[in-house]
Amino acid sequence: MTGADAAQRAAADPGASAWVDASAGSGKTKVLVDRALRLLLGAGAPPAEPRRILCLTFTNAAAAEMANRLNDRLARWAVAADAELDAELARLAGAPPDAGMRDTARRLLARVLDAPGGMPIVTVHAFCQSLLRRFPLEAGVPPRFEVLDERESREAMDEAQRALIANPGPALRGALDTLVRRVHETRVTDLLGELAGERARLRRIVDDSGGLEALVDRTHEAIGIARGTAPEDVVRAACAPGAADGEDALRALAAAMAAGGKGDKERAAAMSAWLAADGKERSARFDSYVRAFLTADGAPRKTVATKAVRKGAPEFDAAVAAEQARLVRAVQDRKRAVVAAATTALLTLGGAVLDAYEARKRARGGLDFDDLVLFARGLLAHSGAAAWVLYKLDGGVDHVLIDEAQDTNPEQWEAVRALTEEFFAGAGARAGPRTVFAVGDPKQSIYGFQRADPAKFSEMKDWFADRARGAGLRWEDAPLETSFRSAAPVLAAVDAAFAAEDASSGVIFGGRPVRHEARREGQAGRVEFWPAVEAEAPESPPPWKPPIERIAPPASVDLLAGRVAAHIAALCDGSTVLESRGRPARPGDVLVLVRSRRNRFGDELTRRLKSAGVEVAGADRLVLAEHIAVMDLVALGRFLLLPGDDLSLAEALKSPLFGFDDDALFPLAHRRGATLWARLNAEAGANPLYAGAAERLRALLARADRAPPWELYAELL
Repeated sequence: MTGADAAQRAAADPGASAWVDASAGSGKTKVLVDRALRLLLGAGAPPAEPRRILCLTFTNAAAAEMANRLNDRLARWAVAADAELDAELARLAGAPPDAGMRDTARRLLARVLDAPGGMPIVTVHAFCQSLLRRFPLEAGVPPRFEVLDERESREAMDEAQRALIANPGPALRGALDTLVRRVHETRVTDLLGELAGERARLRRIVDDSGGLEALVDRTHEAIGIARGTAPEDVVRAACAPGAADGEDALRALAAAMAAGGKGDKERAAAMSAWLAADGKERSARFDSYVRAFLTADGAPRKTVATKAVRKGAPEFDAAVAAEQARLVRAVQDRKRAVVAAATTALLTLGGAVLDAYEARKRARGGLDFDDLVLFARGLLAHSGAAAWVLYKLDGGVDHVLIDEAQDTNPEQWEAVRALTEEFFAGAGARAGPRTVFAVGDPKQSIYGFQRADPAKFSEMKDWFADRARGAGLRWEDAPLETSFRSAAPVLAAVDAAFAAEDASSGVIFGGRPVRHEARREGQAGRVEFWPAVEAEAPESPPPWKPPIERIAPPASVDLLAGRVAAHIAALCDGSTVLESRGRPARPGDVLVLVRSRRNRFGDELTRRLKSAGVEVAGADRLVLAEHIAVMDLVALGRFLLLPGDDLSLAEALKSPLFGFDDDALFPLAHRRGATLWARLNAEAGANPLYAGAAERLRALLARADRAPPWELYAELL
């Protein structure tokens, strides 16, 4: 038995709770399915009822994949020969099966199919939805609530934003004005959308603070500025008469600097103008005055006046140092006031938008996907009925298996923790082997997709480990370090890259370094680092050449695409033989990964490969509604719905459906004096092209009144 097999078998042990930290390609889904099979089989623990095993995934595709793998294995066991079945059960359990285990394995498919509701393999949101359907009153949701999909949620949020922005009222108008002064108007809606995505955290912070007003007070306290202090107030105070110590010394310094060099003269002019001004004029000149003493990033200038100026009056140094320190404080206070005002405005407006959004959902009895998790978490962890709900659930779930655990956000973890806490407490810990299993790769959640936190993965592992060990239960910390996908040189390069501290920061959690072992032993591999490609400097054209063409060297992206395309073409020209496959390399053996599906490099590489005669697949995917052929069909459909739509008719006529060019369309459209459709019918007798288009469009208009859209388009195509 290899090390990889031993690690997978330990992780799949049904008698112990286990936490699996595994990289991509190490068999995470296989281990999850193996554990579910061993729980059903009773290999190492009493057999579990299918309905008592809860498998949580994070996409419907992952749930379907897990269910298909499980059912395929069970179906194969039901009809396998004894020798074949014994060999597979021995590999799964680590010991030869007896007759009882063999009989159990053959009956498992029927047990799973006959279980009420089947074995629950569901997404987190689906589980939360079923929980709320079962306990709606305890959760405080409508008994027949409607789940809003992403489009419906987005539309409700947009409606709430538009309603408030169009009619903000006195309380919100000031907050909106503050935000619009700080960011572009289109960015305001983006900020509100980001707040909506974090509404769970926002609500929790508001509740923990004792309300929005208390949160605003805490915000000002944390920033270090008194509430109600506007940036203009800070500037006004800094420009008040007598605010600057030693103004006489500063005036003398400015007069001395006026006779110095260019820099001295520029700073002297700004200082003299500010010192001579009063009231509002001082405030207006504040920024230019600050630039005489501070750098662009707000640090004190090393030299305000040149050495020759300072030499004649040593007392200037003390006056400059004092004024620099005062201005640094003033600039920082102004920044604090700006941040506090913007934060207060965003919290105020965001809270109002979220309230309006919640009101719209309540009016239709709807919950969005985030609500499912939030209400389920509240039901299990914080509601007065939590003990009752957990008591009712306690007899229904004995094992929780969490797939892709790195994608679990904090609210989802709280729901899982509340659901499983009884596994490790009192009689719950002694009622039989009740286990928790989680598998994931925290490196995959460093971008915080759906607010996943990779550090939370390690935190929850420690929490479950402490609970299990405290209850005297078995616990397995089972990392899977063997990769079944890549060859040893590739994995070694990855490990070497993350061995550096600056590369591992934010990727490694829990102290375990990134480490891979290759299962594909003896297979070749190579990692190449190409030098960075820099654009070439344009050559100067001859002086006598007229400037009638644009001369620009190829960009670095184009150069890189050309080099990669040439390299791939050389690999696939028949001279490179793949020893593992016993044939020359083909284009299908090459995979190119780009940062995004549609970008300039990807498009240029596709073009270069096609020019080199290399077949390319995968880059021709498109957004259906943005394809020109689909846009032509949509334009025709719009005309059929509204014959007065001149633009749609013009687009349809220019399409291959009718074959008009600009010369054919312009006489109809220019100074037409009526709709384009009326003009086309009027000119039909003078031009066969017009006559054919008008006749065909009349037939389509008559057909559109009776035919369904799909049928009409099918006939048209």
